[in-house]
Amino acid sequence: MLELNNFVCEEKTIKISKKVVTYTGIILILFSIVATGIYRLNIFENNKTEIIRVSCMGNSITRTNYPNELQSRLGEGYMVGNFGSSGSTVLLDTYKPYIYQTAFLRAKNFQPKIVVLMLGTNDARKDNFRSIDNFKEDYLKLIREIQSLQTNPQIFLVKPPPIFDNNLDLEANNFSEEIIPRIERIADEFNFPIIDVYSKLENFPEYFRAERIHCPLERRHTKGCQIQNRAPNI
Repeated sequence: MLELNNFVCEEKTIKISKKVVTYTGIILILFSIVATGIYRLNIFENNKTEIIRVSCMGNSITRTNYPNELQSRLGEGYMVGNFGSSGSTVLLDTYKPYIYQTAFLRAKNFQPKIVVLMLGTNDARKDNFRSIDNFKEDYLKLIREIQSLQTNPQIFLVKPPPIFDNNLDLEANNFSEEIIPRIERIADEFNFPIIDVYSKLENFPEYFRAERIHCPLERRHTKGCQIQNRAPNI
């Protein structure tokens, strides 16, 4: 794991557009209620002859439009799709598993070459958490569905932002002690690159709305809620 420009990174080798390229981890998500993004510095080599499709899959944190910012950062060689579904979970024994949502079907039909998967927040809710022992199995089922696509997409797992005291029945301890470690272990065991949003925001509750889940518009230019664009060529 690398630390670059104060951001947590991963060093992996990935295959994009029939080429094997090495990236030195400079991929991350810093988000707000309206503008979350992936900071990109020579991560992907696009041969400019095909449009690379990126599916952003997740819950309301995804739905509230970081993909728009991602599109502007990646540029015209990429097409970014927003497939967030509010309230969705990894766990199947809940009222809204992501794998059964129309958003997920649309995300697959989009035929992405890259997938950014940010889920787990709603799994920390008291009524959902009862089946936490199934998290790995259910997460892998979701991942295998993505891997079965003909495009053989590169999948980035995301450690979602932290949960603070809130009025949505989302338990911070459930999240930090059970869900985040499970995502880390899955990424490590199956060699998925991981985007660490959690660690970069865990000490900044002041950047979040009163419900302590989403980052408000007025904070979009503050640390933790806006991409720090330092790349000369994105």
